[in-house]
Formats: sequence, structure tokens, C-alpha cells
Amino acid sequence: MSTIEADPTIVTVRALSPTIGAEISGVDLHEPLSEEARSELQQALLDWKVLFFRDQDITTEQHLAFARNFGALEIHPFAPEHPVHPEILNLTHGPDAPGYENQWHSDVTWRLEPSLGSVLRMNQVPPVGGDTLFADMEAGYDGLPDEIKTEIDGQVARHDFDIFRRALVKKGASEAEVAEFDAKYPSAYHPVVRTHPDTGRRSLYVNGPFTREIVDMDPKRSEQLLELLYQQATFPEYQCRFRWEPNSIAFWDNRACQHYAVSDYWPHTRNAERATIIGDVPYFDPNQPTMERGPVSPFRGAIKRMIATKARAIHRDAHSD
Repeated sequence: MSTIEADPTIVTVRALSPTIGAEISGVDLHEPLSEEARSELQQALLDWKVLFFRDQDITTEQHLAFARNFGALEIHPFAPEHPVHPEILNLTHGPDAPGYENQWHSDVTWRLEPSLGSVLRMNQVPPVGGDTLFADMEAGYDGLPDEIKTEIDGQVARHDFDIFRRALVKKGASEAEVAEFDAKYPSAYHPVVRTHPDTGRRSLYVNGPFTREIVDMDPKRSEQLLELLYQQATFPEYQCRFRWEPNSIAFWDNRACQHYAVSDYWPHTRNAERATIIGDVPYFDPNQPTMERGPVSPFRGAIKRMIATKARAIHRDAHSD
């Protein structure tokens, strides 16, 4: 546990895993953040990638005010608009509306400028289930064999909103309406390995729901590599898991982690509201200085051997064609 000095409170950061996830206490989100508290929370986000707050019975307006401390907010184009605050994305799932966020992903990577981060406030919690898992994609990158890192550094992948396009068609959208969305939100081309703009660290920036292919690469090779990279999010050694309670809040860095909302609470209802902070254009810069952090643990057990075996198989397959 580490303690951070902030004015006018003491902000306590309690790590949930060696590299990702920390519970924050000593901050009352009913009140505007002081510049000192905002700065310390910003640093904690860079260090731990996702921050959790308990017992924050705040209003929607206070939720938005907190998120705006870290940037302007976006409006999700494929979600029903909030009646008062269009920046709020309502996420309600229950017996007749099962959750579909149970895929490892980073929010809105189909945008040309994907989000910096998301602030999720839980309003209704099922009696059991409904946890959210977060995966450290910097650790996921660090855990790859050197030959895979060499191959993917500098590569570019195409992302699009196909999952929402199919939902539009299912709801009866016309070809013209779908074409309008296609024109407004063209495919986004982002680096497979992203350099974090604030820390200089490298992380994997591909995900199953939104990444379609690695461009200028043999399709079979692209598929094999993406499967290997997607798997990095699935190892518990790179994860933390958050058990929601009423009035809990999670604030995560979409540039450095992925998340997975567990859909295991049928027939109960889970309701949350999300505010999403606008980001910038992802890039890869091998020469950007890297912010200091603790040593990367070599203790990954069978993971290292498993990934190395798969990497060798991909290499042999590529050279046998």
C-alpha cells in the first residue's frame, strides 16, 4: 500500500495486483477536485491503469464533472441518447437484454481518435456476478517473445465498428442510413503496438471486437498473429478483477488496458452509466523516452513457455508456405 499526499485530503492507493488496478480512498467525488488531487489521481492512473472508488453516491452531474477533470467528453453515436446528458452512455442489462460487453476490448478503437479513458458508475448491482476484469496490455506486450515484438513493432491494424453496423441492420436501418455511418466513421488504422503519450510505454492495441486485420500482411499470418495477441489479455497474471457494489466507480485508461464485463447475473439486472474521455491519434514511437516504473516481473510460470511455443509454430507455418 502506498499513500499519496493531496490537498485537502490524504489519497490512499491500494494495489489489487502487481501491475494493474488500485482502489482509491480519501477522495470525495461530491466535491470538485483540487489541482493537487487531480494531479495525483492522474499519476495513479498512469501507474495502475484502472482506479476504483467505493461509496461514491454522486449525481450524474457530479459524475460528468469528475470525468471532465481529465478531458472533454465524447458522445457515443450508436447508443440511445440520454434525455438530459448526451455524454452519458447508459448500460442496462437484464433478463430480456443480456450483456454483450463480455469480450476483451478497449473502448471505441474504431474511432480515428479513440478514447483516453472511461469513467463507469454502477447504479444497480446484481446480488451475485457482474464483475469486470481488466487486463494490463503493457504487461501483455512485455510478455511476448522478442521475435514477435520485432515483427509487430511498427505494424498497423484496421479497426471498424462492424459490431454496431450489424446491430443497426438488425434494428431495421436502411442501406442509406448504414452508408451514412460508414462515411462518418471510416475504418481507423492504428498501430498494433501503441506508445503511451504520457509514459512512453508500449502496449498491445488490438482487440477482438473492433480489429479486423493487420494491413499489408498475408491474411493468414495476420489472423495467426492477432489470435496470439488477443490471448495476452486472457491470462490472470496480467489481470485484476473488480467486484462491484452500489455507488462504485471505475476509471480506466483505454490506452493501456482492456476490460471484460462478465455476463453471469441472469435473471438479475445490472445498470451502469459511462462517461468517456476523448483521446488522440494513437502512434508508435520507438524513440520516445519511457517513464520509470518498477521492474517487470519475469515470474510468469507456464505463460512464457506457452506463448513461445505458439510463436514458434506461427514462425514455422509462415516459412512452410
